[in-house]
Amino acid sequence: MNRREFSSHLLLGLSAVAFSARIAAQSGPGGAEQSTRLPMTKARNVVMVHGLFADGSSWSEVIPRLQAKGLNVTSVQNPLTTLPEAVDACRRVLDRQDGPTVLVGHSFSGMIVTEAGVHPKVSALVYVAARAPDAGEDYTALAKKYPTPPASKGIVFDGDEGRLTEEAFLRDFAGDLPRERALALYAVQEPFKKALLTGKTTNAAWREKPSFYAVSTQDRTIDPDLERFMAKRMNAQTIELASSHVSMISHPREIAELILRAAG
Repeated sequence: MNRREFSSHLLLGLSAVAFSARIAAQSGPGGAEQSTRLPMTKARNVVMVHGLFADGSSWSEVIPRLQAKGLNVTSVQNPLTTLPEAVDACRRVLDRQDGPTVLVGHSFSGMIVTEAGVHPKVSALVYVAARAPDAGEDYTALAKKYPTPPASKGIVFDGDEGRLTEEAFLRDFAGDLPRERALALYAVQEPFKKALLTGKTTNAAWREKPSFYAVSTQDRTIDPDLERFMAKRMNAQTIELASSHVSMISHPREIAELILRAAG
C-alpha cells in the first residue's frame, strides 16, 4: 500500500466519534458554524447528482458497490438548464426517499448539493471534486483567485448550449481514463445552458450537515487547491486521490468507501 492509499484508508477508517471530534476542533476562518452542525445519522439511501459534461451514467462505477452494501441508490438526471430547475429535480428525488439520505454531487452539482442539502431527509453531504459555495457567494469570483483550469479553454457554445470539445474532454476532464472509456463518456455528454452558470445558492447546507470531500489532485477542470480550500472551509472529512476530475470513474472504490462512511 503506497502513502496515498494509506492516508485515504486512514481517513476513511475514522470512526463517527472521531469525525465529530474533528469537526468540533476545527473552526478556522470562514469555517462552518460548529454549534449548528448536526450529528451523524445512519442512512440507507443515496442520491447522486452529476455535473457538467456528463449525465447520470457517470456514477455507474460507484452505484453497484453501494447497492452491494444494501443501500438504495438513485442517480438524478440533472437538466443542466438553470440552477433552480436543477435543484428542483434533485428535491423531487429527495422527496421520494424513505428516510435519511446521503446527497452526493460531482463537479458543478456541488452547487445543487449545497442548495438542496438542507432538505430534512439529507443526513450527510459528499462532494466529489465539486463546487461548494457559501450562501450567496459568487463562485466565479472565488474560482478566479486560483489558476484557471485548462478545461475552461475547451468549452464551446452552440448558441445557448455549452459543451467540451473532444480534445479537452479526453485531456482535461477524463485524462486518467482509458481512451475508449473516455470516448464513450464524451459520446453521452449532455450540453448545459448558459443560464446555469449564473445561479447562486441561497443555502449552505454544509454549515449544518456532516460533510465529506474527495479532492482530485490531478484535476484540470477545477483547480485542486480550490477544492482543498472549499473542503477545509466546510471542515469536511477529506480524502485526496491522484485522479482526474472524474474520480468516481477512475477511483470508484475509494469514492464508494467515502459515501459509505457518510452513510454511517
